[in-house]
Amino acid sequence: MFKIFNPYRIPVLFAILSLAFYLSFAYDLERSDFLKLIMLYGALFIITYLFLEKWKPNFWFLASVGLLFRLAFLWATPNLSQDFYRFIWDGRLVAQGMSPYLFTPEMYFAEVSSSLKIIIPQADELYRGMGALSAGHFSNYPPINQLFFAVAGLFSSKSILGSVIILRILIILADIGILYFGKKLLQHLNLPVKNIFWYFLNPLIIVELIGNLHFEGVMLFFFIAAIFLLSNGKWFWAAILIGISVSVKLIPLLFLPLFLRFFNRPNKTISKDLKTFEIGIPKLMIFYLIIGIVVALTFLPFLSFEFLQNFSATIALWFQNFEFNASIYYIIRWIGFQIVGWNIIEAVGKILPVLILLFVLGMAFFRKNNSIQQLLTTMLLAISFYFLLSTTVHPWYLATPLLLSVFTKYKFPLVWSLMVILSYSAYGKGGFDENLWLITLEYISVIGIATWELFYKKINRTITPNLEDI
Repeated sequence: MFKIFNPYRIPVLFAILSLAFYLSFAYDLERSDFLKLIMLYGALFIITYLFLEKWKPNFWFLASVGLLFRLAFLWATPNLSQDFYRFIWDGRLVAQGMSPYLFTPEMYFAEVSSSLKIIIPQADELYRGMGALSAGHFSNYPPINQLFFAVAGLFSSKSILGSVIILRILIILADIGILYFGKKLLQHLNLPVKNIFWYFLNPLIIVELIGNLHFEGVMLFFFIAAIFLLSNGKWFWAAILIGISVSVKLIPLLFLPLFLRFFNRPNKTISKDLKTFEIGIPKLMIFYLIIGIVVALTFLPFLSFEFLQNFSATIALWFQNFEFNASIYYIIRWIGFQIVGWNIIEAVGKILPVLILLFVLGMAFFRKNNSIQQLLTTMLLAISFYFLLSTTVHPWYLATPLLLSVFTKYKFPLVWSLMVILSYSAYGKGGFDENLWLITLEYISVIGIATWELFYKKINRTITPNLEDI
């Protein structure tokens, strides 16, 4: 029997070692212990590289290992982010038929619970856990995301750990769905199937999405399933899934203008993988209409003037108030201090979204998006530009460019998924204090690799990989 597993002896040993590292990550790590954090993360990243580039075991071995690593976190309380306390809070509110967009946790303790007779189990613990910043603002999570929170609120209304486990199972299922549709899409595009494991085995995904319960993976499941359907000419169902994806996280809204050239390309440019795809502006308008209807229907149960006011104001905070792990914005902020003597985030936060929109529209009108791979490449460049100009870039945000990159020739998101761990240096035992030298190292690495790939590296425009059937 041992001889059967002999070809995988080394991968199995390193899989066991990785499992031990993930268990340490999940149950024996404090966010303030930055040295231990980066050592574990770096070791896991190196092992992932060896799995995919050196040992190259088969698809099912890698899939099983990736699932095992996820299950290692099943009973763990997130230790790198406190956002999950707000997820549980919102879920228990929605489960009682109340809108999380109309009441802040602070309002609950001040007046709402007494006036509306709302009882949120473990309210004090959830309130302390989420922190004053989150407790003082209305929820910014879209309705489908709230639906998943409500599932935890319904089935585990009195146990925080129980709610964590339910939310984690939902995210794990979404990741399995990404593995399934990602594999199919890679095969459809005639790209190496192993590429999907740069997402599925990436420590960033396992630690941030599974470990810390961020729902980017759920959003990406619906989105990548939509792209797969689109590649098969099923644009109607793709539009529905994109609408659902938007209602999990708003990020896919950034990509909507990029479909313009894809739907309106000359017939002679239709690639062999899109023979059944109908093109034209009328189809594009219907495509957008379906997405809009789906999004509107998900928001409809919460719709009110107060909701529109509160939700838009909360979203604006991410551009005009919050700062974390930024790049170009920090340079602009420094210049602002030199010129006017104070933080100009409020003014800059209104300008940067305009620049991002102009960039995306430029990509939509002037860049060829005649195939699925060209479309995904444009999406990768758009989301990367967005994050480079953002005032806040949490590590889990990078799940989107990371997944998009596996369908392209660009590798800089992989470098970013490694270097972003340096942002956790801000959470020391003495409190929050960003190390700008480490942030600089992160972005010099990422921007350097991206510049090399975009402008200097000689890459064949038509990718003809040496396929490896794994």
